[in-house]
Amino acid sequence: MKFRMAGQMSAEQELDDTDAAILRVLQRRGRMTHAELSEKVNLSPSACHRRVQRLEGAGVIRDYVALLNPRAVGRVTTVFVEIKLQGQSDEILDAFEKAVARVPDVLECHLMAGTADYMLKVVARDSEDFARIHRQHLSRLPGVAQMQSSFALKTVFKTTALPV
Repeated sequence: MKFRMAGQMSAEQELDDTDAAILRVLQRRGRMTHAELSEKVNLSPSACHRRVQRLEGAGVIRDYVALLNPRAVGRVTTVFVEIKLQGQSDEILDAFEKAVARVPDVLECHLMAGTADYMLKVVARDSEDFARIHRQHLSRLPGVAQMQSSFALKTVFKTTALPV
């Protein structure tokens, strides 16, 4: 697989099967020790550690995070919000993007092709909490002409792991 690596490596570099195996394992369980990881990918701990450091330095591994259980923190309602803006000027887009990035309940914001300009993924405690989020935050976003919200009834499948 060829990946364009950021950071220290400027040219395209091949990630071999061992690199891909390391990435797959770490995406599913990022808190394991280098010794545990090295066993899973059949490398010595020192060689495994060097590869992980190289992948981190190159920007392939961007960060390590804790993934929370939404139910445990009371955020059981997921709402997808389609946003249409009043225009497409850089000023309107920039103002919207800066403002939406400050809304704590918005997990994702995507600039879209198609009928909507942006798609947001919002988490809430319930429909009443979403009404509050809508009233206090979403309805005040600059440049918004129209919004359409769709409530997820059930999460059938969800992953943070990219295919490598």
